[in-house]
This record gives sequence, structure tokens and C-alpha cells, in this order.
Amino acid sequence: MAATNETGSENLKKDKQSKSYEAKDIQILEGLDAVRLRPGMYIGTTGSKGLHHLVWEIVDNSVDEAANGYCSRIIVTLHKNGSVTVEDNGRGIPVAEHPVKKVSAAEVVFTELHAGGKFNNDNYAYSGGLHGVGASVVNALSRWLKLEVNRDGKKYVQEYESKEDANGKVKGGVPKYPLKEVGISTTTGTSVTFMPDDRIFESIEFNPGAIKEHLQEVSFLNKGLEIDFVIEADNELESKSYVFKYDGGVIDFVKYMNETKSSLYPEPIYISGESDDIKVEIAMQHTDSYTESTFSYVNNIQTPDGGTHEVGFKSGLTRALSDIATKVGGMKEKDVNLLSGEDFREGLTTVILVKMKTVEFEGQTKAKLGNPQAKPAVESVVYKGLVEYFSSKKTGKVLSSVLDKAMSAAKVREASRKAKEIARQKNSIENSTLIGKLASCTGKDYKNNEIFIVEGDSAGGSCKQARDRHFQAILPLRGKPLNVEKKRIDQVLMNEEFRTLISALGAGIGEDFDINSIKYNKIIILADADQDGFHIRSILLTFFFRYMKPLITNGHVFIGLPPLYRVSKKDKVEYVYSDAELPEATKRAGKGYKLQRYKGLGEMDKDQLWDTTMDPNQRTLIQVTIEDAAEAEKMISTWMGDNVEVRKNYISEHANFSRIDSLSEFMTKKK
Repeated sequence: MAATNETGSENLKKDKQSKSYEAKDIQILEGLDAVRLRPGMYIGTTGSKGLHHLVWEIVDNSVDEAANGYCSRIIVTLHKNGSVTVEDNGRGIPVAEHPVKKVSAAEVVFTELHAGGKFNNDNYAYSGGLHGVGASVVNALSRWLKLEVNRDGKKYVQEYESKEDANGKVKGGVPKYPLKEVGISTTTGTSVTFMPDDRIFESIEFNPGAIKEHLQEVSFLNKGLEIDFVIEADNELESKSYVFKYDGGVIDFVKYMNETKSSLYPEPIYISGESDDIKVEIAMQHTDSYTESTFSYVNNIQTPDGGTHEVGFKSGLTRALSDIATKVGGMKEKDVNLLSGEDFREGLTTVILVKMKTVEFEGQTKAKLGNPQAKPAVESVVYKGLVEYFSSKKTGKVLSSVLDKAMSAAKVREASRKAKEIARQKNSIENSTLIGKLASCTGKDYKNNEIFIVEGDSAGGSCKQARDRHFQAILPLRGKPLNVEKKRIDQVLMNEEFRTLISALGAGIGEDFDINSIKYNKIIILADADQDGFHIRSILLTFFFRYMKPLITNGHVFIGLPPLYRVSKKDKVEYVYSDAELPEATKRAGKGYKLQRYKGLGEMDKDQLWDTTMDPNQRTLIQVTIEDAAEAEKMISTWMGDNVEVRKNYISEHANFSRIDSLSEFMTKKK
């Protein structure tokens, strides 16, 4: 063994010495070649998220027209063949010849990186998207794209395609012909139809639900903008269409988010203003829940990791409510001093929309706003807006409910601090109660380790026998854990099942959660495919979403997919994972087959369990993701909240307990 390693080292040295690095090795990528070579640099991933990002980029261009007052309607159509059309009634992309490139300006936009009208503030004061890169990136990553422009009383068309050159290299976004005039037009606007390239993406199948939810969110953020979404089907009667238009804008957004919750006052508080050339629009409303939900956007781009605008909101809110509590609310200063910012924000749902001319994001993914000037601007608008709002006698009841909620939250915070202390004392890994439950793995590198969370001792026993103890740990849960959506954090911390889980993962909880301290790279929920299993999955997903969200956003949470059936005939065995797949499986088996229905993990022997559910080379895992934080929040509160009527209506329309479940389906993708 040692000799083999040494030989490998010598060969590696020779390899390195033989490879030269000369001027000829420097590559120049022309046109859109760089996009096809490294698509992840432009759209993040070639998976589902990147695929849908193509739609968002074209929609963003239309939204920018609307945000700057030139467009009132956008139509998005998902065609039967898998292509997508985005059409608007804006000004239409310029079609005149570009003075430098000597082709139409429209062709420059779709074939040149960093070409567009958003680099100065003359045409677009506020814009999202990739700022001149978006249209060309979509073109580069499509099999074909068709552009139609209505402008100046005329209609223009140009088509592009991915084309293979003489060397067999595929070039994307190649014009089939120059932009041409094809007729007269009485309207203005742009229409883009594109087919994603299946050679680039893992799958080119769009998720209609994800598109629908994104378009609804965009409509909320652009008051009065109508967005139509059409889903074509083979049978015209099965085609679907949706119309989104919200004259209340962010106010309607907050109402929608709180639809499944009990609000403390009927109408959201609305604040708007401008400071330092930054426009701020905020709607917020307290509910009787125990967690805050903040959704922030900059020029219509969601910032799930927050940033300086969220910091400004929080500091402005705390300063304003502290002053108002003593000056208007009649509270003693010593009592107000006991309140923290998180007390004022308990149960608060907030939508923050900031519009600014020069945006600086932290990181390539645009998840966090970095502009330092946004903090004082938002803080100033929030402070002035809240002081003005609560100066009216009409808002006295609202103020009382807000302050009462904050005082209650402060007491819970103190109880939570004590509960956390108890949890730390009770739940170290060495604790005997945990040792009795957790079957740990021997591997020391967390990157290779995974933990299966299973329901009950029976399933736990089977999994312990089937696992590879070098990298797989098993944590059985006794019955259903607490529904954290309906409980305070101190109650969560007193729950034995969650204390055990927190301790096993080793990264803390809530504000104290540290993603760098987790002991397992994969956290796999392994529950039965029935109604009880659905409920346990939902409870655990809710817990992770509320108190360990970085586990989800960093891709560490998975759902295991055990089979429902075993179809066998003589020495041939096939495992079936859904009712829909069963008829084909039995047909393949032929007459005389045996059918076994697995009611739970405990019914499989260790070899079957390993082969179907735990072997990394054969199993199917569903990775839990959050494509849209606002919609994830809505789904969680619908499934796990107190509004029974809303939940019943949703379940009757969407739920399917024979497979994962609607909550998981929204937040997951196959791996």
C-alpha cells in the first residue's frame, strides 16, 4: 500500500514537470462563449434554480420598464413544447443601428455581454437583473430564441440559435438573420421566446408553480402592474391562466403573508419616503406568532440574507418604538429599557422595498445588500414614518397591542435564556439520555458524515442494522415532535425530542445557531410514506426553517425516499416508489409476481433497507431548498398554523399523502 502511494507521487511530479504553461495556453473566449463554458458564473447553477433564473432575467427587463413608468402589463406563457414567452407593453428595445457595432441595438443587447441601457440613470433610474448581461446570457444558454419588437409604429423580428462550427464546437446565441421589419404595429413593447438548451441544463422542465409564485411576488412589489401567467396544455380546456395585480402593493403582500395567521390589528402599518436619493417602501403587521418574518428587496431583487437596508429598518423600528412607548404609550423608561429590538419584532411580518440607483451586493448571488448609505436612509424613513403614524389618536389601540406583545416577548426571552441554559446542561453529547438514542458514526470529518432522523424505535433499529457506521448516524424519535409553529422558543427548548436533536447536530439554535459547528454534512429525514410520516416531515422542516434556517439555505437537509412496494418474480426484484409507477412495474414482472406493500421502514430487512434507502450509490434523496423565502414562509404557516379552514382548503386542492407532501414538494428537489 505504501509503495503504491509513493509511485503515485512520483508520477504526479513527472506530470507537473512535463506540463508547460506558455502564451499559447492563454485562451480568449469571444462573444457568448464564456457563458456556455461557465454558466454557473452567470446564473448560479445549471440545475432547476439556474433554469428558472433564465425566466427571471427576461421578466426583470420587463419589470424595469414598469418600475420606470413605461409598462403596465407583462404576459408570461409556458408553452407545451417547454419554451417560454415573456411579453410586455413597454417602449420596445431600440432597433436603430448601433454606432459602434454597426448592427441593430437589439442584436447588441442579445449578443454582447455588458451591453444595455442600465449603466447610466438616464433611461432606467432603478433596475434589477444582471444589468445588461441578462438578455445575452439567456440567449447564450438557449437552443433558440426569438425576439419581437413593436416600436415607432413598426414590428421587427430577429431569431437566434445555438450553432455548431466546423470544429464541432457549439456557439450559442448566433443570429439567423439581421433584425428585420415585418409589418406595422399599433402597440409598443418587446416579446422574447426562448427554449433552454438541454445540453447545458440538468433538466429543461420548468416548474409552473415556482413561476406562478415568483410572478405573484413581482406583482406585489410593483403596485398596479398586471402580470398574466398562461400555462398551455395539449388539451386546450386543461390550459390554465392567472392574473396578478395588486393596487395595494406591499400592503397586499403583507396581508397575503398573514392570511393564515391571527393579526393583532386589521390593517398593516405602511411607511414610505425618500432619503439620500433612496426610495423606501415598507409594510408591516404584528401577529400572535412567536417568530418574525422579514422579506427585503432592492429594485425588485430579493435579498434573503438581508443587508444594510434590513439593519436600518431594525434600528429605526427599535429607536422609534422605544421613544413612542414613553412619549405616547405612557410606559416608564425603566420598563422600556428592558425591551430589545427582537421583542418589538416578535410576530412581525415585514416587507421592505428599497429602490436605489447604484446597487452594491455582497457576493455573486445578490443575496445581501452592501451599500452603507442604505442603513441611515432606511432608518430615517422608518423612524419618521412610525412617529408620524403613532402620533394619531386613531392608532392608540395598535400601539397598545404592539407594546403588550413586546413586553410579553421580553418575558419569554428571559425564559428562553434559562431554557437554553438548561438545554446546554442536559444535552451534551456525553449525556446518557442522548447516548441511548443516538447511534453515532465513527468518522471524524463532518463533510463525509450523515445523520438519519427516523420515527420510532422499530425504524431506528432497522436503520442501525442497515447503516454503514463509518459515516452514517441514526437518531430515532419517539412519536411526533412538538409543532414549533404554535409554540414559544422556551417551550421548544423544553421538548425532549428537540433537545436531543439540537444536541446531536451540535450547532445551537436560533440566534446562537452556528453553521460551522454542525457535525453532519447531510441531515436526512427518513419517515414513512403515510399521513403520520407526512406530519413528522412537516414538523421537522418547520423546526429547521424557524430555528436552523442556514441548514436549509446551505443545502444540508434532505428527505429520504424509501420504496412503497417490492415486486418480485423468481430471482427478479423491482422496488417501486409511488402508486403511479406500480402498474408499469407489475406489467414488466408479468404474471405470477409477488407484491409486498411496505407500511414502514421496520418491515424491510437490513439488506433491503440498505439497497433502497441508505446506499449512497443507489438511493434517492430529496434536497430541501428555499427557492422563494416568502412563499416558503406562507407554506409553513398554512400547514402548521392555527387557521384550520385555510389549511383544509389547501389540502383538498394540493395534498398527496402517498408521496412526499405539498410542503416538502415546494421546498425540495431530487438529488
